[in-house]
Amino acid sequence: MVGVDGVSEPHTGWTFLTSHARVLASIADNHDARIRDIAARCRLTERAVQKIISDLERDGYLSHTRRGRVNSYEIDPSRVLRHPAEAGLTVASLLSMLVRDEAERSGLVEQVRSER
Repeated sequence: MVGVDGVSEPHTGWTFLTSHARVLASIADNHDARIRDIAARCRLTERAVQKIISDLERDGYLSHTRRGRVNSYEIDPSRVLRHPAEAGLTVASLLSMLVRDEAERSGLVEQVRSER
């Protein structure tokens, strides 16, 4: 369910994606996103997002450039995913599955609904 702010309502229980994948996908959608905005979109605390960004930068998946008061993030799409089960898969392959513009997401939801 989507809330008033356009962000999904909080969820309890298990999920398919890790918080790291959500943050990376959020940054892929908007390279200039503020930590506050990423946290709201991913339903995480700002501190959790800061730690995840630090993890991703430390391991070379992400870098940032400071422009005035704004960070602009750059993702290295050639980095290989860490888990042995995903050996050989790159960040680009993960993001191609996760990142779509809003119109495409809406179209996909409508397609699934019409197939029911």
